[in-house]
Amino acid sequence: MTTNKSHTRGRPRRFDPEAAVATAQRLFHERGYDAVSVADVNDALGINPPSFYAAFGSKVGLYQRVLDHWTDTEAIPLADILRPDVPVADALAAMLEEAARRYASDPAARGCLVLEGTRCNDRGAREAARALNLGAEDFIRAYVAARHPEVADKVTDFVSTTMSGLSAKARTGHALSRLLTTARLAASALTQVLPA
Repeated sequence: MTTNKSHTRGRPRRFDPEAAVATAQRLFHERGYDAVSVADVNDALGINPPSFYAAFGSKVGLYQRVLDHWTDTEAIPLADILRPDVPVADALAAMLEEAARRYASDPAARGCLVLEGTRCNDRGAREAARALNLGAEDFIRAYVAARHPEVADKVTDFVSTTMSGLSAKARTGHALSRLLTTARLAASALTQVLPA
């Protein structure tokens, strides 16, 4: 006797890897990369270590997936804000305000996941976060250089430093109002360097 049912070997996966990435993103954002162990991730996902390693390879492998997910879902939409039809100083001001809002939006997971990741102890995770951060800086630099090439490097450094500071202050509990005040003060400095 034969049946049309197909049988698969082994146990079926007990979790959805994409949902697992979103859960891990939350853990990394709330606690920071260094404070989250593989055991913490396994507990949060309800899986065992072999399932974790089969799905992600390593903690750094999971973190890279988290960073990719973050980029697709929660990163500041630079291309939408830094538009060629907007004066550069105005666009950068809007970007800084958007950063302040995003960094303060979730009291349990404040700051920027990527910026905070650039300071973690694990070299692989730190380099993964750093690569994304440098990519964002390159995007900003190219945007500024298209109209103000003579100041593109120093403006990019200023904006990047401001964003790092906003993220750090958000992590330590600064309210949105304080972050926005800082973003607006930085924006006023940009208008001095970037004529309309």
